[in-house]
Amino acid sequence: MNHDHIDYDAFFAEKISELKDQGNYREFAELARHAGNYPHARRYTGSGEEIGDVAIWCSNDYLGMGQNAAVLKAMTDAIKAYGAGAGGTRNISGTSHPVVTLERELADLHGKEAALVFTSGYISNEATLSTLAQVLPNCHVYSDALNHASMIQGIRHSRATKTIFKHNDPADLERLLREADPSVPKLVAFESVYSMDGDIAPIKEICDVAELYGAMTYLDEVHAVGLYGPRGGGIAEQEGLMDRLTVIEGTLAKAFGIMGGYISGSAVLIDVVRSFAPGFIFTTALPPAIAAGALASVRHLKESNAERIRHQDRAARCKRELKKVGLPVMDSESHIVPVLVGDPVRCKEASDLLLSEYGIYIQPINYPTVPKGTERLRITPSPLHDDVMMDRLVTSLAEVWQRLGLDLVS
Repeated sequence: MNHDHIDYDAFFAEKISELKDQGNYREFAELARHAGNYPHARRYTGSGEEIGDVAIWCSNDYLGMGQNAAVLKAMTDAIKAYGAGAGGTRNISGTSHPVVTLERELADLHGKEAALVFTSGYISNEATLSTLAQVLPNCHVYSDALNHASMIQGIRHSRATKTIFKHNDPADLERLLREADPSVPKLVAFESVYSMDGDIAPIKEICDVAELYGAMTYLDEVHAVGLYGPRGGGIAEQEGLMDRLTVIEGTLAKAFGIMGGYISGSAVLIDVVRSFAPGFIFTTALPPAIAAGALASVRHLKESNAERIRHQDRAARCKRELKKVGLPVMDSESHIVPVLVGDPVRCKEASDLLLSEYGIYIQPINYPTVPKGTERLRITPSPLHDDVMMDRLVTSLAEVWQRLGLDLVS
């Protein structure tokens, strides 16, 4: 019997080659952050040699809490107290005391009965949305057009009926809900701060529409928790709307500076996800030190507004100074500062030039993260980016724009 051997690697090489031709191949910058000196980092070549210092301008460690002294102490204390790993899945042996304490703290943050921690924000979205939409018979999910990939995956995996409503458009959502079968369970899934454009959802209006048609609401606050609201509960807390949302989902990896994701909601809803979600049941728990660090960060940001105030000040100054020199800053209501390039190859060229010649690290954002033709540099100033660093950023970007012949705004 003759078996023709397939050259599998040739298929893979072809896929990578296509990505490179389109300008969408991603290269990682190898960096080592300086503890206590954020946003500075050492940069390495592919072979592991050091090639100097860079300033990071695109981190999701929005407040620099990954370097906070109380957080670092909580983590090192927890390692001394509990050791390194989690010991298994939550079901088998991984429900550590720090994880349980963290869940109580997160439930309190959002004014909910309970919370559940996952290994990442991606998993919390994927596991929760797929489970809720599966458990509810004939559930119909209404998803904002710009929802994150993890939400799309979760809805897809549920195999529930899905309808996409126009981005941040409660009128379009109402039109769709009005046409729906009144007897069918409904779930409206959306985000508060959309991380690429930096725009903010009309949460109240979406809740009004959802309540009118008896739909549950699922709000992803990953780019808002820790950053907005008097205790860092997100945009829903800032607007006094947390009680109107069925599920509030967040992350421990952005403003809180560690890793992990979570959901908060009613005790029975949380119990259903805990009991039925494969993405929760069959994966190792967060190690105690990670949970302890996140707990310290959440507690700190519940009490302290200083980081939030400084963060907003930095973002506003960054937008203002970039616009002054004619750089195409995209309109953003939040702390995110997107600068439009509009071409994947030029976007990568700008990023490479900033890194190699100016020691400034801003990762290019290309398709499929953003639509083709809207490729951009996404800048996230933190409380630790001072005026001197910011002025250097503005001068460097203006020079790169000139060198590459990119469009300025008159």
